[in-house]
Amino acid sequence: MAFDSIFKADLFHGQTVIVTGGGSGIGRCTAHELAALGAQVILVGRKPEKLQTVAAEIAEDGGTAHWQACDIRDEEAVKALVTQLLHAHGPIHGLVNNAGGQYPSPLASINQKGFETVLRTNLVGGFLMAREVFNQSMSKHGGAIVNMLADMWGGMPGMGHSGAARSGMDNFTKTAAFEWGYAGVRVNAVAPGWIASSGMDTYEGAFKAVIPTLREHVPLKRIGTESEVSAAIVFLLSPAAAFISGSTLRIDGAASLGSRAWPLPKAQPPSEPFNGFHRAYLPDVLKAEQ
Repeated sequence: MAFDSIFKADLFHGQTVIVTGGGSGIGRCTAHELAALGAQVILVGRKPEKLQTVAAEIAEDGGTAHWQACDIRDEEAVKALVTQLLHAHGPIHGLVNNAGGQYPSPLASINQKGFETVLRTNLVGGFLMAREVFNQSMSKHGGAIVNMLADMWGGMPGMGHSGAARSGMDNFTKTAAFEWGYAGVRVNAVAPGWIASSGMDTYEGAFKAVIPTLREHVPLKRIGTESEVSAAIVFLLSPAAAFISGSTLRIDGAASLGSRAWPLPKAQPPSEPFNGFHRAYLPDVLKAEQ
């Protein structure tokens, strides 16, 4: 089997695209789709074993993928990484700033170290990657960057550190799009809502118990797929989005809209999901519903 993308097979032929956080979840799915569309994919993350596994999957499927371990929160490491990738693979045409992570906690229980760690992971690291890719490569030939956000439009109770970081990334996306547009560089973002991804299995306790009920709070009455996020990322990287920059695309089934003053009707048959990822698997936390 192969990735069943809705885009033409050679869309990114001859292009090099970096995917941070490419060892799992949405990053893994996006890397697979880009490789299936002809891109030379560079997987970046902190855990070599995960990156190696995904690179092997892509190679088995006939695509081209390389990997490089790096802590994107380390400025000097990011500088060296981009220099090394340019030397080994040539110009960088696309960057998917997907790496991130957080943990559930009320604001009153988050200490300074925890707050700063989540901001460095979800905001500072993305900034460093984008800045270095721009300065060392895209400023000379153009390119496209897609940043990862989350549904933080109404605040992010229970994950205030992540909400602050994602809000900052939204603003960074707008600023970078304006400042770097002269060089032919487009900068956009995606903001997924509740997506059936491996990250769901990292949560424990009360938060884990809530996950299977999330679909009832989505107007489309279901949770999204990794492929639905990947397709949006691929679109924003593609020539079809050549005049789109500084935008954030919400991928949340309209869950971030409305209010309790307009309650959702009782569950009806959900909308039909798109799932083109042939190697996708359902998170354990959702399997009980099947």
